[in-house]
Amino acid sequence: MKFFLWLALIGLGYLVVGRALFIVVSAIVERRLGKIVLMLLGGALAYLITVCWAYFMAVYGHKRAPLEWFILSTLILFAVWLFVQDRTRDEDRPWKLIRRRKELSRQIKLHLALVTGAVIFSIPFYWLVTTSLKPDERTNIFPPDIIPMVQSTVRIDGDERRVYLLQLNGGTVRVAKLAELPGGLWKVCVLADGRRVETVNASRLKPELKPVLLWSNYRDALEFLPPEYRKGLVPLWNTIYVTALVIIGTIFSSSLVGFSFARLRWPGRDLLFFVMIATMMVPGAVTMLPVFLIYRWLGWVDTLRPLWFGSLFGTGFNIFLLRQFFMTIPTDLEDAAKIDGCSYFRIYWNVMLPLIKPALAALTIFAFMGSWNNFMGPLIYISSPEKMTLAYALQLFQGAHGGEPAMMMAAATLVMLPVLAVFFFTQRYMIQGVTLTGLKA
Repeated sequence: MKFFLWLALIGLGYLVVGRALFIVVSAIVERRLGKIVLMLLGGALAYLITVCWAYFMAVYGHKRAPLEWFILSTLILFAVWLFVQDRTRDEDRPWKLIRRRKELSRQIKLHLALVTGAVIFSIPFYWLVTTSLKPDERTNIFPPDIIPMVQSTVRIDGDERRVYLLQLNGGTVRVAKLAELPGGLWKVCVLADGRRVETVNASRLKPELKPVLLWSNYRDALEFLPPEYRKGLVPLWNTIYVTALVIIGTIFSSSLVGFSFARLRWPGRDLLFFVMIATMMVPGAVTMLPVFLIYRWLGWVDTLRPLWFGSLFGTGFNIFLLRQFFMTIPTDLEDAAKIDGCSYFRIYWNVMLPLIKPALAALTIFAFMGSWNNFMGPLIYISSPEKMTLAYALQLFQGAHGGEPAMMMAAATLVMLPVLAVFFFTQRYMIQGVTLTGLKA
C-alpha cells in the first residue's frame, strides 16, 4: 500500500511542480508578478491547513498522521489552488497567447523529464563519490547516508570511545560506550553528568553522527599501491601512452580508408565496403585467440604494442562514420583542388580533413574512452606490474583491498576523473559528430 501511495505522491508532485513552473514563467512573460505572489500565498495556506489538520488528529484523535499523508494532503490542496488560480479559458485569450502557452507547457514537461533522467543517471556517480569520502563502517549501512557521516568519538582514560545519544529522564543525553554486557546490555558513560556510568539496552542507543569529508581515502588509495606503481604514476603513464597512440592510429587509418570508400573509384570498392560493414557483426571473442597467436608469434606478449597496434587498421564503425561525412562534402571542392594540381593524398589532407572536424572530434572521444577503459587487452597481454594500465591496476587493487569500500571507491573515482573531464569539455563535438552523420549537403 505504501508503494502505491508514494507513487501517487511522486506523480502529484510532478503535476504541482510543472503547474507552478508554468504559472511562474507565464507570469514573468506577461508581466503579471501578482500571480506569483498569489501562488506562494496559496502554498503557504495549504501547508498551514495541513499542519492544523495534523495537530487536530494528534491532540483529539490520539493518532499521529503519517508523513506520507501529510505530504499528500499538502500537495492536493496546493494543486487545487494552482488550477483555480489559472482558470481562464482559452476562448478568452488571444490566439498568439494560446499558442505561446501551449509551447511553454510542452517545454516545461520536456525539461522536467530531462531533469528527472539526469538525476536518476547521476545517482550512481553521486553514490561513488560520497562513498569514497566515508569511513568504512558507514559504507554498508541501510539506508545509506546521503552525505558522508562519521560517528563522534571522545577520549576517556586515553582510549577513543564512540558517542551515542540516549533518551534519559525525558531528554537526550550524550553517552560513550565502555563495554558490552550479556543480554544485549551496554555499559555507558554519561558525558554531561560527571561521567556517571549506566547500564542500558543497546537498542536504546543511537549513534551521534556529524558530516565529514575523508579526503585521506584518496591519499591512502595511492599509498597502498605496490611500490613498483610509484603511487599510480606508472599505470597512468602507460594508459596515457597507449591512449595517445590509439587515438592517432584510429584517426589516421579510419579517415584514410573512409576517404577511399567515399571519394575514390576503384574495382571492388562497394563489395569490400559491404565486407567491412559485415565485420561489425563478428564478436570480439571470435577473433581474440587468432589475434593473440599473431602477437605471440611476433614476440609482443607482455608489451604495450598489442594494446595500440590494432588501431592502425581501423574498425568498421569508425570507417563508416567518416565515410558518411566525406560523402556530404560537395565534389566542387575536390574538382577545384584537382585543377590546382593537388594529388589525392593532398586533397585528403588539406581539403577533406579540415571539413570533417566534428566527426574527427567524436571519433577521438570514442577512441579515448575505449582505450582508457580497456580491461580485456591488458588482462590478456600484460603480466609485468610496470606495464599495467589503469583499468587492470584497478582490478588488482580491488582484489587486494576489496574489503575497504571507501578506499576502493576513491581509487575508482581517480581513474574515472579524466574520462569525465574529457566528456564534459568535448560533449558538444561528440553530439554534433553523431547527429550530423549521414546528412547530405
